Amino acid sequence: MRHELPTLEYALDALSPVISKQTMELHWGKHVRAYINNLNNLIAGTKFENASLDRIIKESEGALYNNAGQVWNHMFYFEALSPKPRKTPEGRLLDAINKQFGSLETFKEQFNKSAIGLFGSGWTWLVRQENGTLLITQEQNAGNPLHNKTGNPLLCADVWEHAYYMDYQNRRADYLNAFWEVLDWTVVEKWF
Repeated sequence: MRHELPTLEYALDALSPVISKQTMELHWGKHVRAYINNLNNLIAGTKFENASLDRIIKESEGALYNNAGQVWNHMFYFEALSPKPRKTPEGRLLDAINKQFGSLETFKEQFNKSAIGLFGSGWTWLVRQENGTLLITQEQNAGNPLHNKTGNPLLCADVWEHAYYMDYQNRRADYLNAFWEVLDWTVVEKWF
C-alpha cells in the first residue's frame, strides 16, 4: 500500500491570516510530503508494507514510527482546520469539557499553557481516556496518543516551529491563540 498526500478540503491560502499560504506551502506541501515519501520508502519490504497508518503507528518504532506518526498527526491536525469553522463545541463534547475543565475558556487556557510549555518540538493533544474523561497531553517529536496509549485523540495543535515560525516567529503563544480561530469544532465532535 502506498500512502499519498491527500487533497485538502480548502485552498492553501484559505486559513490566512491565521496560517499564511507560505506556511501552508512549506508545512503541507513540503514537510508532510517528505514524511509520506519517507514512510513509503521505510515500509517497502517490511511487515508494514500493506498496513494501515493506524497499525503502523501503534506497532512500529524508530524512524518508521517517527515518519508514520508525523503523517498521522498532520492529517489529523489539518483535517480539523477550516476557513469557516464552527468556533465552539456543542452537546456532549461541550458538556464533557465543562465537566472536566470548568468551562471552554478554562480548557483553552490549559491547552495553550501545555502547548506553550512543551519544550522543543511536538504536539499538544486533547484525548478521551477509556473511562470517558478528557485529558490534555503533550507528545514530543512524532508522539501520538494511539502509540502511547494515553487516549483517543480529539484535537491537536502542532507546535513544531515549521507550523508557525514564518507567521509568528518565536511567539508560540500568539500562534496558539489564533489557532482557535480556524479549529472546526464540528470535526472534533465527530471524533468525540
